Amino acid sequence: LWMTYLSPALVRKGLEATLKNLKLDYVDLYVIHWPMGLKPSEKDLFPEDADGKILLDDVDICATWAIMESCKDAGLVRSIGVSNFNLNQLEMILKMPNLKYKPVCNQVECHPYLNQNKMLKYCHSKNIVLVCYSPLGTSKDPKWFDPGNPIVLNDLELKKIGDKHNKSPAQIALRYQVQRGVVVIPKSFNLGRMKQNREIFDFQLTDEEMKAIDGINRNCRYITMKQFADHPKYPFHDEY
Repeated sequence: LWMTYLSPALVRKGLEATLKNLKLDYVDLYVIHWPMGLKPSEKDLFPEDADGKILLDDVDICATWAIMESCKDAGLVRSIGVSNFNLNQLEMILKMPNLKYKPVCNQVECHPYLNQNKMLKYCHSKNIVLVCYSPLGTSKDPKWFDPGNPIVLNDLELKKIGDKHNKSPAQIALRYQVQRGVVVIPKSFNLGRMKQNREIFDFQLTDEEMKAIDGINRNCRYITMKQFADHPKYPFHDEY
């Protein structure tokens, strides 16, 4: 569910448009992409005013969630979840007086330089699956990412552990998440790398290796969405 469709009046409309585009009757999982709303729009991903400033909208995410629940009841989705929600935003939903369905997942940026240990522990305590996007870290698009950040796959610890298992740093980073009980969704357009990303189930990291990877955490967030830092629902001002 994109940021321009968070208004309760638009949630189902946005979902139905997605189903029509996909030529499906339902989807298995539908998530609120960001807790931050933008001015309602059916044509612009980032609506702007005449001066080029993105137009924000402060939407009650609990009201949005209630409509997500109704979409599940209508059979349009099998499961509903959230993405990029911080602890307080998750708890707002979990504490809704008439909550019918809690989020099945919270999809967040997570990699060895941002291991999200506290969020993972919280989600496990609530039986919420932590889904990890950007599990390999960096991107080179300066519009959305800070190009000055360190590159996860160049980390010497990952390379050292990879050499022991005859695996690449990327495979070590993915295996690390799997052993923590995190669902990983790496993005690649390279068929060779796609194949390598699947070859992580024929070995196991030791407890010492898992601790070593925990130890390289830098709380380094690549996807900051800093353009929206003034939004009242911006999720990254809090620790997690």
